[in-house]
Amino acid sequence: QVQLVESGGGLVQPGGSLRLSCAASGNIFSINVMGWYRQAPGKERELVASITTYGSTNYADSVKDRFTISRDNAKNTVYLQMNSLKPDDTGVYYCKLSTTSRLNYWGQGTQVTVSS
Repeated sequence: QVQLVESGGGLVQPGGSLRLSCAASGNIFSINVMGWYRQAPGKERELVASITTYGSTNYADSVKDRFTISRDNAKNTVYLQMNSLKPDDTGVYYCKLSTTSRLNYWGQGTQVTVSS
């Protein structure tokens, strides 16, 4: 069993910053990709950013140049640094871990609200 624990969400004003963390624990074998998704009210869950074991990154166009994803492989932890936040960034942010055997695990989600 794999557990993903997210932290770092909250309320922030437009233009502010937040840093999300997601720590994986349990029977972790062959982690491939870790990433962040978000779901706004009434919308589908969408990819925000992902990073492979070797550090290759992928970002949604809407967050490029504002968000940075990174990971600490020794700690099985992935981070999302979010700068210049906008109200459209509001939503529940979920961490996802994918293994080389194509198993996927999700965290419980953390709320990010960008509002003045």
